[in-house]
Amino acid sequence: MASDVLSKPRSDLYRAITEKIVASIEAGAGSFTMPWHGGIIPPTFPVNAATDAPYRGVNILALWVDATVKRYISGYWASYRQWQTLGAQVRNGERGSQIVFYKKLEAKEDGGNDETNEDAPRFVARVSHVFNAEQVDGWQHPAANPWSDVAVNEQVAAFIQATGADVRHGVLVAKYRRDQDCIEMPSPELFIGTGTSSPTESYHAVLCHELIHWVGAPHRLDRQFGKRFGDKAYAFEEIIAELGAAFLCSAFRIAIEPRLDHAAYVASWLEILNHDTKAIFTAASKAQEAVEYLMHLAAGKASQ
Repeated sequence: MASDVLSKPRSDLYRAITEKIVASIEAGAGSFTMPWHGGIIPPTFPVNAATDAPYRGVNILALWVDATVKRYISGYWASYRQWQTLGAQVRNGERGSQIVFYKKLEAKEDGGNDETNEDAPRFVARVSHVFNAEQVDGWQHPAANPWSDVAVNEQVAAFIQATGADVRHGVLVAKYRRDQDCIEMPSPELFIGTGTSSPTESYHAVLCHELIHWVGAPHRLDRQFGKRFGDKAYAFEEIIAELGAAFLCSAFRIAIEPRLDHAAYVASWLEILNHDTKAIFTAASKAQEAVEYLMHLAAGKASQ
């Protein structure tokens, strides 16, 4: 069994997690499915079993990839020591899944640098290994709180309305229009269901994707990528919207299906991730930021 925390050069850490995600995308590229579609629909949002805190950013994606490959249904994860504190035991031979966390450096560890702001906190990336609940003995899952399809759809609809986004219907292709600061959507009755999602879920999944674009506007989160991604900036924005929609759909327990335009982006996404090992970390961070911004907007509207 690996130790709970291993110190690795950051370049190796970024490469290891990026390579795992790229391999998963390449494995599904023939059908244009992404790791966040996976074999578990909807993907179960990963939560730490010891703290009940949801994992964030790229760790969500990394754990989704491993859960899909290993066919884990449970969304609960924890380190070896955390499982022990819960009275559970990781079974012999089980291998942990890599996640990343950032440790705040103390002044002595930092070494001091007169050229930097001494008051600004500095962080270093570290790798930790966690195990899924299906890899341990002696732990009971918390009682599930089943939601009906009607209740789920009502909750998602209420959330979208509470964000205050201007959603207009009557077009054939969904898109966010920056010139008018509105989301254009096909009429809900034009959406069809699949083997894993209802027509309403399909509609909401697409709308969640466009909401992530919506919050990237200059007067909201002002997402800009400058020269880093060059002519791939639009494709990178699509990665963010894809991840953000997946995070939202998982949180609301609705299925997310591959969009019709996925095929056009897969090659560009792989090129970005293979060229820049930190790109998936940035994309996941931006997606997390967008989701939290939307949740804040919705909570603010609801409290008025």
